[in-house]
Amino acid sequence: MNHNIRVLDVVALTEDISEHGLSRGQVGTVVESLDPGVFEVEFVDNDGKTYAMLPLKSNQLLVLHYQPA
Repeated sequence: MNHNIRVLDVVALTEDISEHGLSRGQVGTVVESLDPGVFEVEFVDNDGKTYAMLPLKSNQLLVLHYQPA
């Protein structure tokens, strides 16, 4: 879905990942590029505590934008 994902991009899940307690639409931050099309994404709560960090494929992510492109 997104081929221009970069480290520190804010992303949302495009699907549920129930084995990690994550739902479609949850927001995380890309913290590392692991392989082409695979990224380590960190999910944190409102207090800044990490509740999940896992590798995800680009088709599982939607890059969020705060300003018009």
